[in-house]
Amino acid sequence: MHLLVTRPEPDASVLAEQLRVLGHEVTVAPLMEIVTRDFVVDLEGVQGVLFTSANGVRAYAERVGTPPAGLVAHAVGPACAEAARAAGWQQVSVADGDVHALTALVAAQVDPEAGRLVHVSGKAAAGDLAGALAAFGFSVSRIVGYEARTVDSLPDNVRGVLETGALDGVLLFSPRSAKIYADRVEKAGLSAKAGSVTAYCLSSAVADALKAQISAPCVVATAPETPHLIALLSP
Repeated sequence: MHLLVTRPEPDASVLAEQLRVLGHEVTVAPLMEIVTRDFVVDLEGVQGVLFTSANGVRAYAERVGTPPAGLVAHAVGPACAEAARAAGWQQVSVADGDVHALTALVAAQVDPEAGRLVHVSGKAAAGDLAGALAAFGFSVSRIVGYEARTVDSLPDNVRGVLETGALDGVLLFSPRSAKIYADRVEKAGLSAKAGSVTAYCLSSAVADALKAQISAPCVVATAPETPHLIALLSP
């Protein structure tokens, strides 16, 4: 299949290579650029750091550096946990892929009396992690570590494969990316063409965001992790 990868870099190139190994043709066109913001983290009294994306891990590594021994990283899912270990985190707990699972993991395994938590997130965070954990007695400080800046228009390489009907599928990882894809397709006057392209979505929320603007076939991963999304594809 000819697939469109819309993720920001560096994740886009990593995913594209995985898909090519499986025999797919891939067009890479990130719809967002990840920009790390200036921030500092006061670790006094902090027992752990919450990460809801690998981008948050990278932002922490860029601005703060190697974490001190004993500080725990609580990762939203396996890919985020892998990024944390690569960044030098020695203690990593791993949830099942979304904010609800991360909340449940922390509530079950962490003592709120042992210290506060810090959440390094993007500017547009999915869900209210701090609020959810506050209900369990945790003190959580949210730090905006990065922001995702969107492209203004549909990239030329995407326009080309849509216009010629060469595209079979698009991989979408968040409701925001689905909305950006739909917006840019509409502005390019290619909604009808995109309607014949299957959207492979990380969650039902992603599919709902796309279908709110474009009528296109959607397939949803069985769990919100990249391997489950890739499992939907067949060469």
